[in-house]
Amino acid sequence: MKLHGIGLIRGIMANSHFGEDFLKDFRIPKYVLVPESKSEHVADVPQCPVLVFINSKSGGQLGGNLLVTYRSLLNENQVYDLGQEAPDKVLSQIYANLEMLKRNGDEVATKIQESLRIIVAGGDGTAGWLLGVVSDLRLSHSPPIATVPLGTGNNLPFAFGWGKKNPGTDPQSVKHFLDQVKRAKEMKIDSWHILMRMRIPKEGPCDPIAPLDLPHSLHAFGRVSDSNELNVAQTFGVLQEGCHTFRGGFWNYFSMGRSSSLGVLSSILNINLQSYLNHSRMDAQVSYAFHTERKLHPEKFKNQLTNQATYAKITHSQGWFSSSPSQSTSRNIAEFAKVKIMKNHGQWEDLQIPPNIKSIVILNLPSFSGGFNPWGVPARRHNGRFTPAYVDDGLVEVVGFRDAWHGLVLLAPKGHGTRLAQAHRIRFEFHKGAIDHTYMRIDGEPWKQPLPVDDETIMVEISHLHQVNILARHGCRSKSVHNPESHSSEGNEEEDWDDEETRGSAEYKKFGAADTFKLPEEIDVSHLS
Repeated sequence: MKLHGIGLIRGIMANSHFGEDFLKDFRIPKYVLVPESKSEHVADVPQCPVLVFINSKSGGQLGGNLLVTYRSLLNENQVYDLGQEAPDKVLSQIYANLEMLKRNGDEVATKIQESLRIIVAGGDGTAGWLLGVVSDLRLSHSPPIATVPLGTGNNLPFAFGWGKKNPGTDPQSVKHFLDQVKRAKEMKIDSWHILMRMRIPKEGPCDPIAPLDLPHSLHAFGRVSDSNELNVAQTFGVLQEGCHTFRGGFWNYFSMGRSSSLGVLSSILNINLQSYLNHSRMDAQVSYAFHTERKLHPEKFKNQLTNQATYAKITHSQGWFSSSPSQSTSRNIAEFAKVKIMKNHGQWEDLQIPPNIKSIVILNLPSFSGGFNPWGVPARRHNGRFTPAYVDDGLVEVVGFRDAWHGLVLLAPKGHGTRLAQAHRIRFEFHKGAIDHTYMRIDGEPWKQPLPVDDETIMVEISHLHQVNILARHGCRSKSVHNPESHSSEGNEEEDWDDEETRGSAEYKKFGAADTFKLPEEIDVSHLS
């Protein structure tokens, strides 16, 4: 009875706190959002104006319900359905309006542009899409972005303190989230460019990977002839007849091979369902099977609980916990790939991959496959080999895993994978080996990658591209190299290692989400999770 009374009091206080005046801080006047509108007198300038982008097909019915609630609380013109409107067009138009109004002396437009924040609701794919668009637009002041977790993994929201459970869609829950957005702090986040090059097949289909099988953030850029300088420079000096070039980027991670999977821990360790859902962890192969099934039968994937249970079923069917120490090592990374890293400008060095490593994770954020941090927190020893991970230091962390059982170390308080390197740049060279394909993932979106079958090579290069602003809640697990509270005594500041020739290349100018990339009409945004 006492607890019930306390809950009632808190509810009354919350309702009084989130009254009508509260929403005035977030509403943007309609004339600011509509092209060719004239300035109007505004009594209350919003302190925290927001633009809201919602993937209405994420989270089953949650995305659609959230869209209705936000539009009922805010100006309808500041809430957008990503299934209907492309974010790059929306943002380009709004910023054009703001600039026009500012030139006409509109002080409200000036204040709104200075304090504007963006909310994106969807899975990791949707959040990455918005981040990529803002990165590509190269705005004078990049609006910070808050992420609402509506997907299955929700690694990006979890890394910045927004949780990984699907939120409530009722007005009170939305108001509570808006209040958190207003109180959140700004952080920088690195983005990473991926360049993949492979020879045009002599036989079979011209495209080695069907465009619709690729993640939304990795797409065909063009073909490169054997005389192109980039072709020579980016493939270890090996001339090839002609190449397909794919490019894109990621914010959270890139993974390759068979990473550890904790998908059947609920049955093995007899832990409860909720604990299992919080600790489930999928590899690229299982993720690929999951996404393929979702494309074929979208009606089966209506909510987070069902999606995670399906992950578990696929994990078990893949036999991840049936391997033994005597299992063949034909799928070890060292059997079909060479890896180089760049710690200092212009200096490539070979990365020695232990012979038992079957998967590699290139990590930018401290949240992977449901919230684990494969890098962990290295001891801050003077001149130590590794440092703690920061989201804005221009470095990625390279982690390896042996098999599914190796992943169990992540359940330990200080568990982590095999730390291999920290680098500004990393390059994979795939050659003919014991297998004809492997599985890769970019921020949760998988694809089946064919490997060389003769003397050709396939190159994948990852390099630092840009930074955007993101919103983080106090105490989140992501750390900034510029924050004294999380900065090690040695420091780890980014070097200006990018040369002019690389940055001037057309392939490195854009992240790939805005002008240079449009979602094909046949792609359903629900596939972005």
